[in-house]
Amino acid sequence: MKSSTLIAASLMWRRNSGSMLVESPRIDLLPDGAPGPRRFKIKVADQKGRRGLVDSLLKTRYAWRGYTGAGLPTDPAVHKFTLAAMENDQSIGTITVSFDSPQKLASDDSFSEEVNALRAQGKRLCEFTKLAVDPTTATKRVLAALFHVAFIVAHRIRGYDTLLIEVNPRHVRYYERMLGLKVIGSERLNRSVRAPAVLLSVDFSYILQQIGEFGGQPERAASERSLFPFAFSLSEEASIMARMKSVQEMRDAQDSKSGEREEEHLPSDLMPG
Repeated sequence: MKSSTLIAASLMWRRNSGSMLVESPRIDLLPDGAPGPRRFKIKVADQKGRRGLVDSLLKTRYAWRGYTGAGLPTDPAVHKFTLAAMENDQSIGTITVSFDSPQKLASDDSFSEEVNALRAQGKRLCEFTKLAVDPTTATKRVLAALFHVAFIVAHRIRGYDTLLIEVNPRHVRYYERMLGLKVIGSERLNRSVRAPAVLLSVDFSYILQQIGEFGGQPERAASERSLFPFAFSLSEEASIMARMKSVQEMRDAQDSKSGEREEEHLPSDLMPG
């Protein structure tokens, strides 16, 4: 069983499908390139080969924007994890989630005053970074699925309540419209990519409310111009959480049996220990 596979879903919405998720046959046995409707998987990028594909996508997309230093770190910390959207063994999207810790967050570098103010309010902070999608193959569904799975781990499973994202000033209105994020830090220089950045934030309670209202209803995208209609429904979310628990149990069993893994898993803080 490919224990890093969290979900499989159709790239395009089919009116009669009844669900975005692919749950039969077993998703871990479903080929990435199965005949018929295009499908993709969300996997944990915790293996060196998969991280290499994600790193290549990040560098390509960020270089196209004129950014530098956008690859994945070679020594991932246990307080963060990276998700990869995969189709035909190629990475078509990725996002990294970092949890607040003594090592702090990437946004502390440019927005320490704003981030510390949230900490002083007792907020449990996490950060979505290293976001990239392949515009030639990915869809809004892929982007929404990456955000939704990251949300599930950060809020529904681990209990973090506030999201931070740094974006280029040109993209602020997109994130405001698509996810309801609000600007809390004015334009600064992001030294890691040597480009201007603005700090945005949103309470996960708002995200949950929007998913409950619009999730799993892509037909409403014509009137609701956000990513939420392309997110999963709450019932699909429950299936994803059950799958995550199964994946974690499998990985724990693999870790207890030295030498039986196909490839060494790198640290990733997917489930609470």
